[in-house]
Amino acid sequence: MQPPLGISNRPAAVFHFQRCYGASSSILNSFAGGKGSVRIKVFYHDKCFDGACSAALFTRFYRERIREHAQFEYHGLVHRAGALFNEADFTGDENAIVDFKYSSSPRITWWFDHHQSAFLTPEDASHFEQEQSNTKFYDPDFRSCTRFIAVTAEQRFGFDPRPAAEMIEWAEIIDGALYDGPQAAVEVTAPATQLTMLIESNQDPAFIPGLISKLAYQPLQQIVDEPAIAGRLPALMERHRRSIEIMRERATCQDGTIFFDVTDHDLEGYNKFVPYYLHPHCTYSVGLSKSSFRTKVSVGSNPWATASYMENLAKICERYGGGGHARVGAISFPPDRFEEARQAAQEIVAELRASYRAHERE
Repeated sequence: MQPPLGISNRPAAVFHFQRCYGASSSILNSFAGGKGSVRIKVFYHDKCFDGACSAALFTRFYRERIREHAQFEYHGLVHRAGALFNEADFTGDENAIVDFKYSSSPRITWWFDHHQSAFLTPEDASHFEQEQSNTKFYDPDFRSCTRFIAVTAEQRFGFDPRPAAEMIEWAEIIDGALYDGPQAAVEVTAPATQLTMLIESNQDPAFIPGLISKLAYQPLQQIVDEPAIAGRLPALMERHRRSIEIMRERATCQDGTIFFDVTDHDLEGYNKFVPYYLHPHCTYSVGLSKSSFRTKVSVGSNPWATASYMENLAKICERYGGGGHARVGAISFPPDRFEEARQAAQEIVAELRASYRAHERE
């Protein structure tokens, strides 16, 4: 396990687009005196450990530094083809988006994100650049949105994130792929990795909102030991073991790039480190999977690779309407456009293999 990552040892988070922070006291004053019940609706990246932790930490920060008696409601967001937001869903007295793309809706009060592909359009980026609320924050240099919220809330609002340090550290490890090796990521023995498996494979709309209410306040082992959660683990571990065997059959590595197609299996939410567990010397992976609402092209890079040069995967995915981070990204297609998704996957595989060959010759 890595040493503690710390909470406050990073320079102040900065706005890109050369924006500066305003005075946090003016923000706190604008909310001062809010003793009544206010309904906060938090939109978070669904089926994502960092997304759930971001929502949990935002909740704790808001209750401790903005309004103690606020009531919270949670709404998961997923990347899909077409519109990502429904304006009719923004029904809170305040609406917050964490660990997900920017919305220019006037109904959005708070926003925190760390993805390189944070803006759907240049107009959204321009809208953020001109935003004057001082309650919307962006920094793609952070590995996890949870830690970005911790640092920003501490430095801007005087929030103390130390009681949630375990959750923040694990969000950083999991979203930043800071495991010691693929075995630690795939063997699913730590409470945080077990919760990640639960979150990524979840089909119960009430499960993650219920989990969010615990994450920022309880030790992770205590959460995992709760009967309602512990009882889910054996079946999911068996599913996880089967998924490894399916990947073993389907994943092939050539010219530094793994490719697999599991669209004929129910593997939405598979462990994304399995390809590198099976092919530890490969640099990239491209996978096709399918669910009820999308066909997904997943594009990743091996966190333990020693390649001297790596492509920016977010920029590659953006060309097909997707996005993500420099080292991991994805593209969502409608479920009935499988051939289009497969063509995109094949083009990306060819591009990454050509890049690998070119740089291997250098």
